[in-house]
Amino acid sequence: MTSEFKKQLLIVAHAPSANTRLLRDAAFQGASHPDLEQVHCVVKAPLEAGPEDVLACDAILLGTTENLGYMSGALKDFF
Repeated sequence: MTSEFKKQLLIVAHAPSANTRLLRDAAFQGASHPDLEQVHCVVKAPLEAGPEDVLACDAILLGTTENLGYMSGALKDFF
């Protein structure tokens, strides 16, 4: 397989607790499954991801804690 046919998934997840890290890791594990050989998965924290990451990917999965109905401040900073 040539890399030019590979799609890149960017997972941007704010995971301050063990449970949210487990959820982020499960998403990465699922997206990295061997049956999905056309997908390359990259995981970054919201404050580490930048415009170049967004431009390089084909899809984005956002993960955040829910704080009184709002997303985390770190994910808001990503936007």
